[in-house]
Amino acid sequence: MRRSLVLAAALTLTACSPAPVTQGAKPAAAQAGFPVTVENCGRKLTFDKPPAKVVTGYHPSLETLLALGLGDRIAGRTNFAESPFLPGQKEQYDKIPEIAPTIMLPQKEVMLAQGADFVLDNAMAGFDAAGGYATVEELDAAGSPPYILGGWCSPEEVLRFTIDDTFTDLRNLGKIFGVSDRAEKLAGELRGQLAEVKKRVAGRTPVKVLATDGGKGPVNAYGGSGITDQMITLAGGVNVLAAVKGDYTEVSAEQVSASQPEAVLVSDYATLRGEDMPSSPAKAEEAFAIAKNSPAAKDKRYLALPVAAQHPGYRNILAITDIARFLHPGAFTQ
Repeated sequence: MRRSLVLAAALTLTACSPAPVTQGAKPAAAQAGFPVTVENCGRKLTFDKPPAKVVTGYHPSLETLLALGLGDRIAGRTNFAESPFLPGQKEQYDKIPEIAPTIMLPQKEVMLAQGADFVLDNAMAGFDAAGGYATVEELDAAGSPPYILGGWCSPEEVLRFTIDDTFTDLRNLGKIFGVSDRAEKLAGELRGQLAEVKKRVAGRTPVKVLATDGGKGPVNAYGGSGITDQMITLAGGVNVLAAVKGDYTEVSAEQVSASQPEAVLVSDYATLRGEDMPSSPAKAEEAFAIAKNSPAAKDKRYLALPVAAQHPGYRNILAITDIARFLHPGAFTQ
């Protein structure tokens, strides 16, 4: 089954075309350092004070705000039950009211009733009028401007995503919330982690990697565009499906069989919209059965990668270290 939030990019709404300048609620007098203006999805978002009543969608958006020390600004969040939490975040998650039982934002009436002054999410599916959700325009008009992490505002922009977009998000969120110093510190730490990985894997032969979400044919897999492909490359791997133009896409069993991966990344999530999903070991076995003569199949070599790390948010940078350790364990022995 296709991952809903990866599909979300393919469901980008015509209703979510570039909008005019959006302003948050204005106080009687502007706060020091404000107003600030950032761009997102072809819109200019202007804030005269930091948001104080935030709603977050899919979990990487919540994780990113928690990493910036902004948990006290979050008034509502969606459910996250698909994989383990990042260290220290489960306790904060439990304290925030849940406004939707799945990873998706609540339906229009419930969403508008939140009275949020900022909405943070990872894709456009949660703003699809056809799905019963409040649109970007409706939320703008209600003083609840949405911001989409990673610039995942259209299918084309999903393919154009670069890791630098994550740093742009951190910088923008720092401005929006008046915590630019925290954002710069976090960005510096993350850049340091990337530099350390680059140093450790330098000179090592790249490992041939298949990234899959299961399937016996066609196979749900990750092509040579977008987040997952870049994580593989930065971790010292080479995507065996790099020639396929796509992020999350379908490829034939023949393509997977011919790709001869040396290692497999498996998208890991236990539930999807409240339904149990195939386990990572089961999806790995499907890949091994198709690429049965590959080095990966012979060694049963796979890593269960939390799918939250394959969506925009600061976790995707953390995951690069995990992937590098998996691909090049000898580089991390000291």
